[in-house]
Amino acid sequence: MQFRPKQSGQRNAVQLNLPSMIDVVFLLLIFFLFSSIINPSEAHLAPNIQSQSAEGASSGRDFAPQVVLVEMLDGAPVYRIGSRVVRDRRELASILRDLPRELGVFVRVDDAVPVGFAASAIQVCRDAGYTKVTYVPKGR
Repeated sequence: MQFRPKQSGQRNAVQLNLPSMIDVVFLLLIFFLFSSIINPSEAHLAPNIQSQSAEGASSGRDFAPQVVLVEMLDGAPVYRIGSRVVRDRRELASILRDLPRELGVFVRVDDAVPVGFAASAIQVCRDAGYTKVTYVPKGR
């Protein structure tokens, strides 16, 4: 061990081991190349939405959800689906069971209808198997 200070005339030259440095740089480069995920450019991605030809196109009715109107008719609340007017919950349930359920149903309620009839219409839709039931108040 040498405890004496170095003489001011001597200079220690810093030596850098260049081959070892090159090895480390290449190892890091290879690591980052293999660990990165290469994603395609968004300009080259295929769209998921595809149009159908005119022969295979569905009618607009397929894309419209069912609408149940709850309104007052001659002083009594009624349920209306399209042109059909129903006064009983059981009849409403039998009509709703025959309709497609995928797009859901809108329950549109007039302001003059008691709350119990609006709630019963929503419950009948749930009991008929609709998972998407939307309440829509109908203003004057």
